[in-house]
Amino acid sequence: MMDRICIIGVGLIGGSFAAGLKQSNRVKTIVGFGRNEANLIKAKSLNVIDEYSLDIASALKDADMILIATPVDSFGAVLEMIKPHINESVIISDVGSTKGSVIEIAKQVFGKVPTRFIPAHPIAGKEKSGVEASDGTLFDNKRVVLTPEENADEKAIEYVSGLWTTLGAKVEIMTHKKHDDLLAMTSHLPHMLAFGLMDYLVESNPDACDYAAGGFKDFSRIASSDATMWRDICLNNSADIVKHIQGYQQALNKLSDLVKNKESEALHKLFSEAKSARDNWIKD
Repeated sequence: MMDRICIIGVGLIGGSFAAGLKQSNRVKTIVGFGRNEANLIKAKSLNVIDEYSLDIASALKDADMILIATPVDSFGAVLEMIKPHINESVIISDVGSTKGSVIEIAKQVFGKVPTRFIPAHPIAGKEKSGVEASDGTLFDNKRVVLTPEENADEKAIEYVSGLWTTLGAKVEIMTHKKHDDLLAMTSHLPHMLAFGLMDYLVESNPDACDYAAGGFKDFSRIASSDATMWRDICLNNSADIVKHIQGYQQALNKLSDLVKNKESEALHKLFSEAKSARDNWIKD
């Protein structure tokens, strides 16, 4: 059992991580840190954390592990803030949706990536944000990707992996480059499409949403996601996101040509293959 974990940023993901660990009894004390005391008071009242502090030195005192669960664009400032108050024995991890930028920031702040820094990304979430949406079962049967550097401490990797496994997650390890490319395709691109669709409809005809049915509601659901978080993801994984937006534009151009030319057989083939691929994915 770990004695003390400090969670910086007690929102949906950080709060769900804390809530799950409290249910599992893997950690004696979970302390929250943030600048919004009202949010931390709420987290404590919801039994998501055991205690909190607005002072980083107090929050990190005797901490065995730090989980950074703030927007990716704040990562540099957070590492600079914790640097004077930690030693080499402390495990540091995060939950950011981009990993290459996080690793580069760690190099800039520490001179090199600390051996006990284990970047992580839980591929789970909700369109709701905030500690009120915390759910100790959020990561059950979800993938969590770790992207440790070659110099990473094996025991630290095992420990971080073990915590996520305790929460029911399926843990995988890969390079940060592979992670950022895969997530740009499967997570970041769909969000760009949802945001883009809403922007297109609002600009084209603000009343169009009044006539939208279930399909539109399903497709556009993730456009309700946190704007700050997704802005930061775009800024920190721009090359991979643009690459896949451009790839999708090519797919749309192909589809547009098929529709324009009324190519019945080709359209049926494309739709059938897409349906089969999704149906098989849902079964898994």
